Order: sequence, then C-alpha cells, then structure tokens
Amino acid sequence: MSAGGTFDITTCLERVRRQDEDAARQLVAHVHPLLMRIVRSHRPGRMPEEDLLQDILVKMFQKLEQYEVREGAPFEHWVARVAVRTCLDALRSEKRRPETRWADLSEGEMAWLEFMVADDAACPETAPEETRVIVGRLLEQLAPEDRLVITLVDLEQKSVAEVCQLTGWNGPLVKIRAFRARRKLRQIAEKLYGEKNL
Repeated sequence: MSAGGTFDITTCLERVRRQDEDAARQLVAHVHPLLMRIVRSHRPGRMPEEDLLQDILVKMFQKLEQYEVREGAPFEHWVARVAVRTCLDALRSEKRRPETRWADLSEGEMAWLEFMVADDAACPETAPEETRVIVGRLLEQLAPEDRLVITLVDLEQKSVAEVCQLTGWNGPLVKIRAFRARRKLRQIAEKLYGEKNL
C-alpha cells in the first residue's frame, strides 16, 4: 500500500520478484476478489472453487516474469487473462458434458426453457435461482470455448474489446464464436424442450 491508501502494484511486484513473502501475500489479497469473480463464472461444475483459484495463483506466480508494465494494460487485466485461460483449460479437461432431461427440470426451469425457445413467450416470473440453474445446465452442455464466450458476452455483458483482452481472440473471432454459441445453445434448449411431448 502507498501512503495514500491505494495499492502500489509496481512496488509490490518488484518486492515479489525479490522473493518478499509479505509482498506475495499482499499481491494475493489484492487480486483475490477479481479472481473469485472469474472462478465463480467460469469453473467446471465438478471442480471446487478453491482448487481452481489455487491453480490460477500458481500460474500467476510462475508467469510473473512475463508480465511487462504497458500503458493501458494494468496488471489486473493480465491476471484476469491468466485466470480465464486457466478456467478454459479446466473446462476442456472436464471429460463429459452432463445431459439434462426434461424430467430433471423444476416448473420454473421448464417455464424459462419455454421462454428461451418460443418466439413470443412472455418472460416467466421465476426465482433467480431457477433461472441461474437452467442456464447453467444448458451452458454445461456447450464446448468450453462456446460456454466461455456466452458467459462473457451475454451474461457478463463484456464488450468485444474486453473479451479480446481476456481471451487473446481477435474481434471477428469473438463475434463469430458468440453467434455460433448462441445458435448451439438454442439448439440444445429446443432439443430439451422437444422432450416435453415425448
């Protein structure tokens, strides 16, 4: 911390590179809230948050020498990119994508699914938890890159530029992936909704 109470990342990083353990603890405390937000949005369903967070912190310290101070590219952006890539690797390593069946859904989840596939359905009045669960079930059935782009662009409302910065993808690729991922998500929802009449 500087005298003014703001975190001095440059000084902290210099101390960490000199093997200062107190500075390393300060750095972890500084990035922890950011990393937890990313982990909660992008972790595989069967991986505990703390395990993924530890993986990210290990990679952050391993790659710290690669970070260079650049105008318009704060350390937090670099760490976020490391975190997103680590989450993407974890999603890729998750072997099977669980299938969701119509019979597994609650009434609120069924209402949300109907809203997603119908062209003129009114937005259902369901509990936020039911909305989160059905969207999560559908997202889990997407490939990791598709799940990531939907989460970043549609759920977290990040700009194309922000997604490029976090993933390393270029702008046209982000737009194409988002378009294709939305189409796949709708196909999954339609297939699941089709089970209603079986």
